[in-house]
Amino acid sequence: MELADKLQARGRQTPLRRGLSVKGQRYLFIYSCLLLPLLFFASVRILPILYSFHVSFREWDLLSEVKPFVGLGNYAALLQDTIFLQSLRNTLIYVAVGVPGQLLAGLIVALLLHRIGRFKGLYRTVYFIPYVTSVVAAGWVFRWILMKNGIANGILLGLGLEPQLFLGSPSQAIYLVIAAMIWQGVGFQMLIFLTGLENIPRMYYDAASIDGAGSWRRFLHITLPLLNPVMVFSVVIGSIGFLQSFSEVLNMTGGGPLNSTVSLVLHIYNLAFKHFKMGEAAAATVVLFAMILALSLLQLKVLNKRADD
Repeated sequence: MELADKLQARGRQTPLRRGLSVKGQRYLFIYSCLLLPLLFFASVRILPILYSFHVSFREWDLLSEVKPFVGLGNYAALLQDTIFLQSLRNTLIYVAVGVPGQLLAGLIVALLLHRIGRFKGLYRTVYFIPYVTSVVAAGWVFRWILMKNGIANGILLGLGLEPQLFLGSPSQAIYLVIAAMIWQGVGFQMLIFLTGLENIPRMYYDAASIDGAGSWRRFLHITLPLLNPVMVFSVVIGSIGFLQSFSEVLNMTGGGPLNSTVSLVLHIYNLAFKHFKMGEAAAATVVLFAMILALSLLQLKVLNKRADD
């Protein structure tokens, strides 16, 4: 009777189930579940990137059905565009100043929060709130504070100092925008570093203290090396964020004064939706993609090499 039941159950199995083991059926189910998100990611991420490459090689007029192939003509036009060159320079300043400033501020706040015992959750929330605050709202608040008759100049006048142009100064505006971006992103960096600090085993610090190592030596020889994976992640994410600077610049300065704060993404937006130069905008997008890819690979290689050493 048992043999008949087994034969009957085996006969009911589909050819697919007879051909796959239990492990194979499990993997088939997993990959089937992952296929839909993968297709969605490809449709909203990968395909637009490939399409940008296609558009960058054509004279793309929205009103014309004919879009002739121009080769590297759009890239050559960018090299003649002084605003594009200025936006490249400004974007590099955003990264060179903003990323170290944001990481340093996040690390300092994380170290301080890691030491306190009471109200840790409250302080984490207070520092994290700017990160979830609307970028548009924060930009306009900073713009209001730094305007000619704003709070900042009121404080300077109260101290007997000369008022400043702030966002109206070509030499000051870009660093004030960077400061606003650092303020808004420090909560995210703090949370990442705090997670890394809490995963460092306490026994390392105890052993170093027994050997007579001070707090500075413990920080240099224990904390920093063990935080290297966190730093790699933070540097890459921070660099991508500053390379894609847009909302803060648009709402605080609009790219001025005299294009001193215009970022590459803002210039791409202006090329595409103000001047309708879609081919040049796509070419600038490809340049931005290459910058993000190259900088991310370089940082990963350098920081991982330091960890190995």
